[in-house]
Amino acid sequence: MSDETATPIPGPIPDPLAAETPAGGEPEVYVPEHPSCGFVALVGAPNAGKSTLLNTMIGSKVSIVSHRVQTTRTRVLGIATEGDAQVIFVDTPGIFAPKKRLERAMVAAAWQGATDADLVVLLVDAARKSVDADTRSIITTLRDSGRQAILALNKIDLIKRDKLLALAADLNAEGIFSDVFMISAETGDGVADLRKLIASRMPKGPWHFPGDQLSDIPMRLLAAELVREKLFLQLYQELPYSATVEPEGWEEFDDGSVKISMVIFIERDSQKAIVLGKGGQRIKQIGATTRIELEEMLERRVHLFLHVKVREEWTNDPERYREWNLDYNA
Repeated sequence: MSDETATPIPGPIPDPLAAETPAGGEPEVYVPEHPSCGFVALVGAPNAGKSTLLNTMIGSKVSIVSHRVQTTRTRVLGIATEGDAQVIFVDTPGIFAPKKRLERAMVAAAWQGATDADLVVLLVDAARKSVDADTRSIITTLRDSGRQAILALNKIDLIKRDKLLALAADLNAEGIFSDVFMISAETGDGVADLRKLIASRMPKGPWHFPGDQLSDIPMRLLAAELVREKLFLQLYQELPYSATVEPEGWEEFDDGSVKISMVIFIERDSQKAIVLGKGGQRIKQIGATTRIELEEMLERRVHLFLHVKVREEWTNDPERYREWNLDYNA
């Protein structure tokens, strides 16, 4: 599906994370005088705002965002620099009580990210009427494992100050938080202070990534995630977790534009009509909104083609889990 047609000219898949090379020389590489570098796990209950915070922290979109729970399926690395510190944020799937294989793998990935990290930031939706059971469970697990964390109370623009202060006191009494921040990942309020504090606590050592790299996600996979985000936003009620998106092709044109082909896999043939919509209008809308966002990210014209195919029981396919860096047997 595309609203444009063009004759593709095959070419290599570009590396969107490669540093630009000045005319007549090698890429300019910033070398910090006193480098520090570390991993920070963003953990929390589903829909706490972790992906939004990650994107705000690094100043670019690397993780898909939805108001629906459990959008993130795997660990996503976002890379930020603050002075001589490189902070590698790990956006983990929401931690909740899993029931299905995919859910168990997602939660296992989240806890592995927290275990491996130098720092843990627990993000809590402050706008909720009370602290949810998933958040309480995360706090208990962190305490039992002897881990301290930074508490980030999110969505402070949606709660009155007296309630916010009471919530902060309640959670701080748990005894596992080294610091408490009140932020809005959506507006950016308080995020810069949190980022500076995190950067100051990174262990001394060389950077793991080039200074201009924002993520370890290949652009073709990020493009697939953007399509999945639009699917999620439109079809959550009708197609909760029955769809996944995989890149099929990436071809360069001689005018600098790019043709991107994606496959939307669903579990049953009856779900095709849901994705396509009446007269194909739904998939056209999904394609159009994704294309606009991709063109902004890539700063070039994009020809996006979406195809819908049936792959029965894909949620029980070990290959899918390997692609997402999830443990099939979790």
